[in-house]
Amino acid sequence: MTALTDDTLPMTPRAMRDEMIVFAVMALLLATVPFTGIYPFFVMQALCFALLACAFNLLIGYGGLLSFGHAMFLGTAGYCSAHALKVWGLPPELGILVGVAAAFLLSIVTGYISIRRQGIYFSMITLALSQLLYFIYLQAPFTHGEDGIQGIPQGHLFGIFDLSKPTVLYYVVLVGFLAGFLLIYRIINSPFGEVLKSIRENEQRAISLGYRTDQYKFLAFILSGTLAGFAGSLKVFVAQNASLTDVHWSMSGEVVLMTLVGGLGTIFGPVVGAFVIIAMQQYLASFGQWVTVIQGAIFVICVLTFRRGVIGEIAHYLRRSL
Repeated sequence: MTALTDDTLPMTPRAMRDEMIVFAVMALLLATVPFTGIYPFFVMQALCFALLACAFNLLIGYGGLLSFGHAMFLGTAGYCSAHALKVWGLPPELGILVGVAAAFLLSIVTGYISIRRQGIYFSMITLALSQLLYFIYLQAPFTHGEDGIQGIPQGHLFGIFDLSKPTVLYYVVLVGFLAGFLLIYRIINSPFGEVLKSIRENEQRAISLGYRTDQYKFLAFILSGTLAGFAGSLKVFVAQNASLTDVHWSMSGEVVLMTLVGGLGTIFGPVVGAFVIIAMQQYLASFGQWVTVIQGAIFVICVLTFRRGVIGEIAHYLRRSL
């Protein structure tokens, strides 16, 4: 699958400067949220999903691989972190590491199975594996089935930062998001990222140049799955629960929606898309099931009028790399 940014600007010092300026503005705006009166839980939840969407965008936007199973990394990391925190009594930093390690191992196994197929076959395999894990977690004793793992202790990060305080938790989540975002940005603009883009554009030509494309796609899948797991581990501290919702196929669909609305193959698009979708779910909750209909309508409008997504269209109009 080819990214929709068919006129992507080449990476130049000017483009990198523009992106760093936008990143600094984004970080500054997010850092001031606790002083604005905005509901912090909403922003923390949006940050977790923004990191998940960025991880997904790394795979599809720059590798051309459409996964319908990224919810399995989010949910697996969440369950493992929650179990480690509540049952094993581990501190927050180790709980996060347990979740990330679980997502890393899962991405190796699932990537090895699915990466040898292309196109819709790859997508269907990831969906099948995700649903397989969903039914496993539905029956597994440690997940508590449909009840999920509730009342997860937040604890003290590194024995210093009290995560039960909303402001402290917000800044911890913000730092985690920014660190993950910068890591993805570095991957995209590394020699590995350039090869990944060439595979997205023309895999056969990349093979003719001597690149082992399956290995590059496999590594991209692992990186994407691991970062998605990191988002799932952070989300545990925000929601204080781990449930089947995070593993369900609909969650993978929401991630696709976030990425397409914001801008496929753009740096900041998934972040904007995540905030748009989470804001709709938060502030349109009174409409009940109609929220899904409204989301679908907005998705159709974006596809028809904003072919490149919100950020993609802005970047195209300004001729800037975003």
